[in-house]
Amino acid sequence: MTRKVIIDGDPGIGEAVALCMALFDPRLEVVAVTAVAGCVSAKQATLNTQTLIDHLDPPRMPRAGAAMDLEQAPPVTHVPSQGTDGLGNSNLKSVRHQHTHLSEKLIIDEVRANPDEISILCLGPLTNVARAFQRDPMLPTMIDRLVIAGGSWGGVGNVTPAAEFNMHYDPVGAREVFQSPTTKTLVSLDVTRRVPFHLDLIDQLPADTTRAGMLLRQIVPFYFRSYRQGLGTESIQLPEAVALIALLHPELFETEEMLGDVETRGELTMGATVFDRRPNVGLRSNMEVAISAHAAAITDSLVRGLRRANDYT
Repeated sequence: MTRKVIIDGDPGIGEAVALCMALFDPRLEVVAVTAVAGCVSAKQATLNTQTLIDHLDPPRMPRAGAAMDLEQAPPVTHVPSQGTDGLGNSNLKSVRHQHTHLSEKLIIDEVRANPDEISILCLGPLTNVARAFQRDPMLPTMIDRLVIAGGSWGGVGNVTPAAEFNMHYDPVGAREVFQSPTTKTLVSLDVTRRVPFHLDLIDQLPADTTRAGMLLRQIVPFYFRSYRQGLGTESIQLPEAVALIALLHPELFETEEMLGDVETRGELTMGATVFDRRPNVGLRSNMEVAISAHAAAITDSLVRGLRRANDYT
């Protein structure tokens, strides 16, 4: 039996890798891919989402949702650079669909059509999910699970000293989702930083005769160069792909139940994720948080996931 999933994100290189895995995985039915503003603008996120789906041409074509800009969004200074288009300046043939639904509307429609069956894999800021919950207050109780890439339970960020990018970009939306009565798994920076991917990953990508291989062999080397030039490292992080693996293989992660929240103000702390772990307070947890992971097994799972795309040209 396949698992229904919506993939919600701001398509950069990491999400493109995750899509190459998810869209060809027989265990998943990706019913929709919804764009959100984040590491790229709303317009670029929408275009990237549509272009990636059309370029990959998966055996089951998901619906695509259009992003809307976030008012008072912080400037995007995400490091390492993913190129001016978010996809390593790959110059993929752009695809613009004439009729697209807003991402939040598409999330509502799909969850309402399949109550208690859909998981949402949140790979970017949580704007779309928060807006969907605002428009349809019953929706949080109808979702099977949210798997969220982002945040930091250890308090170390990547876009500010205290905040991870997805939470910092829309802290108000993130807080609303954290406080919602949904079943949630948070795959934070603390874990994804412990799963580095090294240069030998390039040799294990799908063949360049496949659609996925043609794409990945352009953008993944660009990502390695960006990390080396911007951060001085020879490895990259792929938190979006790690979050997908957390959805498929939760046994590869150690989790703890925690009470999480997001700081929405503060010059130094906006977007910081805060977890109340005081003993004997009697507070109820609102999510499970991944605190460690089997890095070697996750790497193997990613490579196997990408190899499935070799069966499609």
